[in-house]
Amino acid sequence: MNDIEKIVFKNIEPGRPIIIAGPCSAESREQVLTTAAELYKYGIRIFRAGVWKPRTKPGGFEGVGIQALEWLAKVKEQYGMEIATEVANASHVEAAIKAGINLIWIGARTSANPFAMQEIANCLRNYKDISVLVKNPINPDLELWIGSIERLYNAGIRKLGAIHRGFSVYGQHMYRNMPQWHIPIELRRRLPQLQIFTDPSHIGGRRELIAPISQQSMDMGFDGLIIESHCNPEMALSDKAQQVTPEVLNSIINTLVIRDNVQTTENLNTLRQQIDQIDNDLLEILSKRMQISKEIGQYKKEHNLTVFQARRHDDVLRSRVQYGVNMGMDGDFVKAVYQAIHEESVRLQMNIINNNNSI
Repeated sequence: MNDIEKIVFKNIEPGRPIIIAGPCSAESREQVLTTAAELYKYGIRIFRAGVWKPRTKPGGFEGVGIQALEWLAKVKEQYGMEIATEVANASHVEAAIKAGINLIWIGARTSANPFAMQEIANCLRNYKDISVLVKNPINPDLELWIGSIERLYNAGIRKLGAIHRGFSVYGQHMYRNMPQWHIPIELRRRLPQLQIFTDPSHIGGRRELIAPISQQSMDMGFDGLIIESHCNPEMALSDKAQQVTPEVLNSIINTLVIRDNVQTTENLNTLRQQIDQIDNDLLEILSKRMQISKEIGQYKKEHNLTVFQARRHDDVLRSRVQYGVNMGMDGDFVKAVYQAIHEESVRLQMNIINNNNSI
């Protein structure tokens, strides 16, 4: 997919991130046009609004439907803004393109469904000039994300981009959808020509998190942001907690720090050399730890002991996590590291026991 093209947006200030903004849902003609007018006043030139809204449970507001496309078309006519909306099937695609939509995006639930993605790709064979953004699937599966993009590419679509909106997890967390930044970073490594936008509204789930997540995205060097903005967020019919007014959005955008990629890297190279050395030291220490795990495996074999001992595992994990937290590290990070170390230790000990290998 080396010939993926960058999506060209009109009237975007050079050196600044591409901002796509508008309400979660197009609720009424007045709400759409009022929000668009305010966003336009603050320099936003790409207007987004959901027309069909997938809801987790029935009974919620699922969007106005095709009628809302007329309101988006009016935004385009009245303010000259490019307009964008989400599609989930071929009929959505047809209706959106007929209404003059400039940009379509495919949501997380849809990108996780290869059948739906293929249906959309087949439809888009007739509209190869359209620009398409693909949100990551709800689960942290990079191959599924790339596969969704590849289906569109195979249909002849070249103006492609990705939206990082975080990944669903069970339970209560700081974020509505966990960022797991390493996944979009790996996507950039695999497809460096692909533009990546961040959706801080869906990652955070709360308006107070939009600014820090947006800054993180800029620090990663991503291309732009897609942010939910409503003229009266508290009255929004969907996702009101994660929407901001156009005025607040303007403040967030104006405080973003865009790093200079051409600054001297002498100090950075020095720090990276230090990291390289520390990584070498870590690997040596891990190798020694695994050698001891093998010796423990041999002892367990000779004394007919089980490999996995839950009490010891829980005690080690709890103490290491607390120790890491005391040193200023994130507890979930320390836990993940030690779980991975433990899994490898168990694997090595199982090899000793099952293969009758001595050390």
